[in-house]
Amino acid sequence: MKHTLSVLVQNEAGVLSRIAGLFSGRGFNIESLTVAPTQDQAFSRVTIVTTGDDGVIEQICKQLNRLVNTLKVVDITGENSIERELILIKVNAKDEARSEILRIAEIFDAKIVDVSVKTYTIEAMGDDTKIKSLIELLRPLGIRELVRSGKVAISREMQFNVNNYNSVSVAG
Repeated sequence: MKHTLSVLVQNEAGVLSRIAGLFSGRGFNIESLTVAPTQDQAFSRVTIVTTGDDGVIEQICKQLNRLVNTLKVVDITGENSIERELILIKVNAKDEARSEILRIAEIFDAKIVDVSVKTYTIEAMGDDTKIKSLIELLRPLGIRELVRSGKVAISREMQFNVNNYNSVSVAG
């Protein structure tokens, strides 16, 4: 099963190398990896997508926590997180396909970011399901090039549930 790990680390040289070394040294695969500073430039957030059963993921988390520059490791897989990915996809834009490409882009809230005589380049953002669906619809038209950013994710805050309260008074 795929898991998304959110790792808070000190923003220092060599941290990413140590994380990648941990995975490769133990034979774990990284399917997606993104890294960027947080709101505090002293820290970076590393988002890793990997596969494994619960035992493997627990082992990975424990080993990540042992790294010197790691502050916190959280498995944010599933409904308790918001996940997005950016994709740039260059497709063949023959005359008969141009309107179809525009229609597909509109359905997925995607943008045409570059146009040439032979191609359209589309930018889209979304969760894994949306990205896969867009690719599958564009594939028959001829994908020339495809670039994906890797997943970024953030955990959700606790949701306010009005049903938990019998009465709510508003001061006015």
